Amino acid sequence: MAANYDNSAWFYDRLSRLIYGKALVRAQIYLLQYIPPGSNILIAGGGTGWILEEISKLHPSGLKITYVEISAKMMALSRNRNVGSNQVTYINEPVENTDGQNSYDVLITPFLFDNFTEQTLQTVFAHLHKQLKAGGLWLNTDFRPTGKWWQSFLLKSMILFFRLICRIEAKKLPEIEKCFKKYKYRVIDQKSFFGEFILSTVYRKES
Repeated sequence: MAANYDNSAWFYDRLSRLIYGKALVRAQIYLLQYIPPGSNILIAGGGTGWILEEISKLHPSGLKITYVEISAKMMALSRNRNVGSNQVTYINEPVENTDGQNSYDVLITPFLFDNFTEQTLQTVFAHLHKQLKAGGLWLNTDFRPTGKWWQSFLLKSMILFFRLICRIEAKKLPEIEKCFKKYKYRVIDQKSFFGEFILSTVYRKES
């Protein structure tokens, strides 16, 4: 059964602020400066949709955004966001069901891959890879433990909580960075947050 964040939609943002302060938000906002004007963008797993408002602050118009979120309750919150004059298509399905081969200039995956087992990661990553144009940018934010005891404790607690509440399939963090290396993505920029526990990376898809 696929993970679904309906059960956590009403408290998700508040819980993240309680634990991480503004680190999760800052980590995602940092990447938005790399979005070129007029881009065709795919956001996979956008949650409550606050990122749409942050994007519209930088680009009030001219963007074509496909917003994919599996949770109907998260999607309902997202539809109420101020997106400026940008064109947004909302898809309330798993990201694997999207089909826009070689059509996106930018992919945004905010804390998407930590939901998956290694096998699912490989499937979803390959699917997204096909949808990004050659030379396109992939903006990814996720957890990246550096061996500190508190990071391991926090990550295990978080995964257990969301396994119980939202039925995520992951039991540990999959090898996310290995996927980008496998498909020969080039790192353009990288910045860590929250004691190096959160990593935001700009990747470029080589032609």
